[in-house]
Amino acid sequence: MTVKVYFVILNLVLLEYFMKQLINDLIQQGYLKSPRIINAFRKIKRVDFVPEELKGEADINAPLPIGYGQTISQPLTVAFMLELLEPKEGDKILDVGSGSGWQTALLAEIAGEKGKVYAVERIPELKIFGENNAKKYHFKNVKFILGNGSKGLEEESPFDKIIVAAAARGGIPEELKRQLKINGRLVIPVEGSIWLVVKEDENKFTEKEFPGFAFVPLVGE
Repeated sequence: MTVKVYFVILNLVLLEYFMKQLINDLIQQGYLKSPRIINAFRKIKRVDFVPEELKGEADINAPLPIGYGQTISQPLTVAFMLELLEPKEGDKILDVGSGSGWQTALLAEIAGEKGKVYAVERIPELKIFGENNAKKYHFKNVKFILGNGSKGLEEESPFDKIIVAAAARGGIPEELKRQLKINGRLVIPVEGSIWLVVKEDENKFTEKEFPGFAFVPLVGE
């Protein structure tokens, strides 16, 4: 074994160790709670979704740049939003702003073979990047779509769950609320807060705000 190969293997082992520690920390801090979400975090490796030059930082609990002014979200934030979303096996899920594909892959793992995840990304290069990253896990239940997800995906609605990875301005888009099934859940950043929306019936929604977060802006038409 050459010295170079030895250090590559050592770096991979250390990265795996520190990522496991990060997940354990998120569990202990109460951000990760649900067994199915925890299992997805353990199986779907964040290192597989970051640019090559940043793979050594994949275990850091911070957002990382993926190009074009976008980021792969902080693990704590992803955990918090997924726990609010409550994805289940068999769910039909819309993932708006799929970026690196990490959150999409987590959702695909959780939804399972009976579920379906529609991942919408407006930047062509990132749509390809995220799709190629997710292919490493050979999912059959994911469809990546190039387009503007700020208005949802009307042709595939309604959805059990909708999650948005960028901050809307001026309030929660009505189009996204309309595309939920009854009892469906929408998790979306608005300005500096994360909002949970639950659709109780066609014209009744409950909304709850969780302040103190930062996101790249959601870009519409």
